[in-house]
Amino acid sequence: MSSRNILILAGIGVVLAALVAFMLNRPRAAQPPAFQPAANPYVHAIYAQGIIEGDQASGENINVLPEVSGPVTAIFVKEGDQVRAGQPLFAIDDSVQRGTTEQEGLQAQAARAALNELKAEPRRENLAVAQAQLDQAQASLRSLIDVRDKLQRSAKLDARSVSQEALDLAVDAAKTGETAVAVAQRQLDLVKAGAWAYDIQNQQAQYEALSHAYQAGGALLSKYVVKSPVDGAVLAINAAKGDYVSSQGAYDTYTQANQPAAVISPGSGKLAVRCYIDEILLSRLPNGANIK
Repeated sequence: MSSRNILILAGIGVVLAALVAFMLNRPRAAQPPAFQPAANPYVHAIYAQGIIEGDQASGENINVLPEVSGPVTAIFVKEGDQVRAGQPLFAIDDSVQRGTTEQEGLQAQAARAALNELKAEPRRENLAVAQAQLDQAQASLRSLIDVRDKLQRSAKLDARSVSQEALDLAVDAAKTGETAVAVAQRQLDLVKAGAWAYDIQNQQAQYEALSHAYQAGGALLSKYVVKSPVDGAVLAINAAKGDYVSSQGAYDTYTQANQPAAVISPGSGKLAVRCYIDEILLSRLPNGANIK
């Protein structure tokens, strides 16, 4: 290749290099943002992290933890709702406890029925049976006495007319009849006396014990509907229908920690923010009344 051609190529390369350098050094206008970022409306501001809680002079948010455990079957409120004290927040499966409480109630009813039965004694039908047994025993005794007296009169008239064994048997039978009448009479007196005072006291104690057990079961059953302890606003519901909750709260799979099943802000529902300010920034804080 001749020297002339080399010079021409070199000149072309210099021109291209200058052109590329010029193009790369041209200022480029910034592209518009894909979205409008949040703007700071204040001239002076301090950024801090915090939590939302009820606007109150003292105290803090109320963490609601159930006293019983089980899966959540229903949720009656949502976050932001205003609630009154005693208003249901959510319900827990109470099928087992409900059956237990109903059983305790039936046992208390059975014990009360037995107590009323003892207090209502003597029963008219039992008196009739005892009186009939006494009448039967007395009739049998009269028959046995008649047989004995006949044999004794016959023996007095003629000792050979009655054997001594038959006479002894008749005498013994009459004595047995007298004993049977005495037993029937005592049985009638026992029925008339009614229930023994100690039996009534024992049944009374059983009824009261079962009644207390039924009341305790009912109180425990009411715990399966978790209610708001105060008037306020619902800040958080950390349990969903089907979640398992306990006295430790509801398990959060994201944080792998237990959280309160619900959080209530007491008061009128007005909220405030509790901020955590770095100690270095404390000197920059204005008077509390002037903070927006």
